[in-house]
Amino acid sequence: MTKWEYSTIPLLTHATKAILDQWGADGWELVQVIPGPTGSENLVAYLKRPIEEASAVQN
Repeated sequence: MTKWEYSTIPLLTHATKAILDQWGADGWELVQVIPGPTGSENLVAYLKRPIEEASAVQN
């Protein structure tokens, strides 16, 4: 069974592609994007990536 680690990151609307490209290059998969806090123009991205077997065994 695949085990996952998760992360949430703020997305600046003027740099969304660059931010997601960087996280994707590090093995993260975008799960969902939602609006940031009220009054904010930013978004919040939820990402996941599989945990390496060696890391999963240590945890």
